[in-house]
Amino acid sequence: MMALEKQIRELGHLLKINKLILATAESCTGGGLSYLLTRIAGSSVWFDRGFVTYSNAAKLDMLDVEPLTLEQYGAVSEETAREMAEGALKKSNASISIAITGIAGPGGGTDTKPVGTVWFGLAKKDRATITRVAIFPGDREEVRLAAIETAVNELLNYLK
Repeated sequence: MMALEKQIRELGHLLKINKLILATAESCTGGGLSYLLTRIAGSSVWFDRGFVTYSNAAKLDMLDVEPLTLEQYGAVSEETAREMAEGALKKSNASISIAITGIAGPGGGTDTKPVGTVWFGLAKKDRATITRVAIFPGDREEVRLAAIETAVNELLNYLK
């Protein structure tokens, strides 16, 4: 956890010096990323808000994810991660956002989307949204923590 806290401090520094404001859109991590970001004193300078959109209804209501997207591709998909990230930008004062949607387990997996499948969306105003998928091993908590760590690393890599 110490390494993750160090990375989050670095992320905050990069957001601050680049005058960027971050919003998060979380599903399977249930607000865990937002919690860790706001543990850092001074994060109010670079963190606007976090959307915890665990249910499909929340994704629709809070982030304007299209009903057809959820119907056709499901909550855990590239398309949903993209729309979540873009919705977080639209519904906040942020200039950059990260979205996380996945299957933490122990149930809910399928042959095409096994437990541990997590999609990420990274959106920035006036830029194309980036998506990425990962499949993490482990139990529910290990998958959730790996998703949070990956989201932080995605943001760091993007900003460097």
